[in-house]
Amino acid sequence: MNVLTLETTCDETAAAIVTDRLEVLASVVASQDDLHERFGGVVPEIASRAHLERILPVIDETLGRAGLTLDDLDAVAVANTPGLAGSLLVGLVAAKTLCVAKGLPLVAVNHLQAHIYACRFGAEWSTGREHTFSPSKNIFPCVGLIISGGHTSLYRCGGPLEFDLLGATIDDAAGEAFDKVAAMLGLSYPGGPSIEQAAKAGHPDAYRFPRAMLRGSLEFSFSGLKTAVRYQIVGLGKTDFAKIKLPDGEVADLAASFQEAVVDCLVGKATAALRPTGMRILCVGGGVAANTRLRERLAEEATRRQIELHVAPPKLCTDNAVMGAIAVERLRAGLVEDLDLDVAPRVVRR
Repeated sequence: MNVLTLETTCDETAAAIVTDRLEVLASVVASQDDLHERFGGVVPEIASRAHLERILPVIDETLGRAGLTLDDLDAVAVANTPGLAGSLLVGLVAAKTLCVAKGLPLVAVNHLQAHIYACRFGAEWSTGREHTFSPSKNIFPCVGLIISGGHTSLYRCGGPLEFDLLGATIDDAAGEAFDKVAAMLGLSYPGGPSIEQAAKAGHPDAYRFPRAMLRGSLEFSFSGLKTAVRYQIVGLGKTDFAKIKLPDGEVADLAASFQEAVVDCLVGKATAALRPTGMRILCVGGGVAANTRLRERLAEEATRRQIELHVAPPKLCTDNAVMGAIAVERLRAGLVEDLDLDVAPRVVRR
């Protein structure tokens, strides 16, 4: 089977074609970073309008790269939850239109579950214009950690369609904290890559920022950490960060110390979740999972604890449509949707 997967949950317009053997025939991602950079974050209205302009060209390019036409498709999958309402609607309407026009089944994809499923794809290599990913062995059952701009969540994943929420952030997501701290430090958007780059020249123990562990729960909190960085830079009171020029060495130390605090929390919570679940496999996905320091620490902890670790390939950490291959699992289970399928912007706590 050839399945067209669409991803428009936030600010990337993406499409991919995957087979029922998890072969990736083509993948296209149109980023909107340049549109949102001056705002320091995603503006929902701008994002949805950009999706409208890009969704059809992205689908056309994906089909062209795969050497297929719409007549070669066997199903269309689309992420309908969670995400920005306007962005989700663009992808869903496009998917429904294709299904009606070609008589194809419609498959719903949960964006967060798809981030974990991306861990099934291992080694990556280039074949001309395309990046190909090899499907790994089965990763389930596992504990899944999703770390992105909008979500930081832990799941008990009994199987590819069984996700039980163990804990989530009670305030800022990790990626959101990276963006806000980057703005304070005068670094570019998105904040994750810019903080990681700045941190390379810094000392992770230069500042001892707080780690919110929330008394043994599996919930996350990064608001206090973000505030601690702010106070370290300017102290109390309102401040125009645009007028602050910190020395490069101080920026590097602040970035490294902040990054280390986030990594400590993420690694600590993820490994803590393995104990009560009895799982021996940890899967990590989402944009922040591309962070090199996090990947190093996860690998060290996995070796120390003798657990099996799967982290999504860096190109499949940020939003993409390859991870929509989880739709293949739904198709195998006979889980297809009626055309009255709607978007669900909020996370359902299950």
